[in-house]
Amino acid sequence: MTVKVSERDDAHMSHEGLAAGVRIWDVHQQDLLVGMFHNEQDAVAYQRELEASEAQRTASDVHN
Repeated sequence: MTVKVSERDDAHMSHEGLAAGVRIWDVHQQDLLVGMFHNEQDAVAYQRELEASEAQRTASDVHN
């Protein structure tokens, strides 16, 4: 599984958001958008949560 965090580029932001200085970090899992956060720390925490969940699921599958 691939989970990536990236800051949304200006081309994908609304004019209002840009004017207000809003920044958004996207979390993608296997190229699907699964989360949007207003700060990078929350996005990275969610990324780690998804990775830990996947690791737990994989370990469970190996033992069954």
